[in-house]
Amino acid sequence: MTGDHDAVAAQLAALMRRHAVGMIETKGGETSLEMVAPHPNPLHPKQPMWFGGVRSGKAYASYHLMPLYTHPALLERLSPELKKRMQGKSCLNFKAADEGLFEELAAITQEGARLYAEPLTYSEGAVSTARGRDK
Repeated sequence: MTGDHDAVAAQLAALMRRHAVGMIETKGGETSLEMVAPHPNPLHPKQPMWFGGVRSGKAYASYHLMPLYTHPALLERLSPELKKRMQGKSCLNFKAADEGLFEELAAITQEGARLYAEPLTYSEGAVSTARGRDK
């Protein structure tokens, strides 16, 4: 039942709202959230660049953070404990709140928002900021 993870999802949504400075909330509720960057997707210029989101699911609360996928240097900074929560390339799952990991996630989210504040460019299969600052 999703209600089991609603409290965790609510904490994660609040964390993303607090630390994704400059990102735009497109969908939201207490336990769900979607945010986009303030510029278009470099591969699909008519669509916004998706930043991340939170969802309360049956087995866990999910925290999606696209900068982990688009900026590998950010992914390399994750602790082994946080990496254990990863499913796929940009999703982290939580069955319970973990203040230590949430603090780390807040810092990574803040850095991701800084990287996504500028338009991204795409070339040769790599994504970077307009100035190339992805570290």
